[in-house]
Amino acid sequence: MPLVRTTHDTSFANFAHLTDKSLERAVMEEVRQINELAKDERARMSESEQRGFARLLSRYLDTRSTSQAVLEWDKIEPPSPELLRPYTELPEPANEAEVRSLLSRVAVLKLNGGLGTSMGCSGPKSVIEVRAGQTFLDIIVKQIESLNKRHNVDVPLLLMNSFNTDADTQKVIRRYEGMVRLYTFQQSRYPRLVKDTLRPLCLGSDVYDKEDWYPPGHGNMYDALAESGVLNSLISQGKEWIFVSNSDNLGACVDLRILKAVADSGADFTVEMATRTRSDRKGGTLISYNGQPRLLEVAQVDKEHMADFQNISKFRVFNTNSLWIGLKAIQRNMEHGAGSMDLDIIPNVKTVKGEAALQLETAMGAAIAHFRRAVGISVPRSRFLPVKTTSDLLLLQSNLYSVSSGTVVMNPERPPELGTPVIRLGPEFKKVSEFLSRFDSMPDVLELESLTVSGSVHFGKRAKLSGTVIIVAQPGASIDIPAGAQLENCVVTGNLHVLDV
Repeated sequence: MPLVRTTHDTSFANFAHLTDKSLERAVMEEVRQINELAKDERARMSESEQRGFARLLSRYLDTRSTSQAVLEWDKIEPPSPELLRPYTELPEPANEAEVRSLLSRVAVLKLNGGLGTSMGCSGPKSVIEVRAGQTFLDIIVKQIESLNKRHNVDVPLLLMNSFNTDADTQKVIRRYEGMVRLYTFQQSRYPRLVKDTLRPLCLGSDVYDKEDWYPPGHGNMYDALAESGVLNSLISQGKEWIFVSNSDNLGACVDLRILKAVADSGADFTVEMATRTRSDRKGGTLISYNGQPRLLEVAQVDKEHMADFQNISKFRVFNTNSLWIGLKAIQRNMEHGAGSMDLDIIPNVKTVKGEAALQLETAMGAAIAHFRRAVGISVPRSRFLPVKTTSDLLLLQSNLYSVSSGTVVMNPERPPELGTPVIRLGPEFKKVSEFLSRFDSMPDVLELESLTVSGSVHFGKRAKLSGTVIIVAQPGASIDIPAGAQLENCVVTGNLHVLDV
């Protein structure tokens, strides 16, 4: 019998006093009863989703477990040279035969669960057009197709969708038939909880509502790989490693030097790290903790140590969320962990239907602590080209980059000492449709160091931006940058048309 009878007033907070396995058993029993109450089939979780959610929630309720998320600062050290290898020291494969041997043992997985809502788009983020009419998925498929043709291999492409993106993705991928061997599988779907009471939002409703549910972060990738059968299928095909990255990071393509390093080192878990800048100081970083490799996330740092954590001279790299993982090592960990790995829990609070809703998530990089041999590789910034905002989109669509056979390459005419320009666009540019309407064509940014734009600003064709440029249109005013205008190290404000600066 459950310790608390399931009604529409169910609150998981009632279980917080329990300990050990009794807590997980009670939560699991309650989850099953909640599932049975659902009148709409779409509001029911699969058996594996019930187990996964119950395990995650019971760990969250166990204060002894969640208190371990904050690490002891005096045990944290920057990575040693053995733990973090520079990309420049990695050798190339010896010959084409070695290249084909390596590629025959790898699969590529893209995390495809995100929506484009933050950029004002509906549907999967990966189908947003990012350059010359091509979407993220178009470019990713072209990457794999070109790789396979160039080396006469058959590297498969996998997409991990969420319940939010799966249906639309299935329609889109029909266009890639015959181009690559492409598989999809879904990550789990868990119920959101009212933050104060831990009551599932879906209770009390006879109608299925997607807003009541959430995908529990990319740390769920390990469970989804195993539960879907994809993990065993890849191993049976002779695949040894899987390269995992975000679908919106077009710099994350298969790299033969990294693949060779993974094979030669025998590492079960390899994480790509890029050099931190001031804008990356909140990103997770690779550390040695009690002599063991870990990824330190900002949520695990006490306020008193935050300045130290954000010191880019001490912690020089950040996690790009691109991983190379041994498939058999994943299999061993899943079997050892009774079908799952206990990753650090990330409580995420969102406002849903006017209420503070809690969703419990995990990050796939946290699994580094579960693998026998884990290393990091300090990669060039060119391997980290995420598009999270229209500011990122501006750079990708500009003359700073070109795309060839799916590979995004920085323009060789860009002075290397300038690095990547820092772009800050105001809320008027947030949505993709609004962003595009404000540019007759993308400006020349080859010599740009930073750009800040706020207010109603419109760019004409062939504008050139150099150095540090700040353009601010005051409320009620507008600024039109005419065709061919050249702006260098200047501040433009007011309500005007710029002829030349």
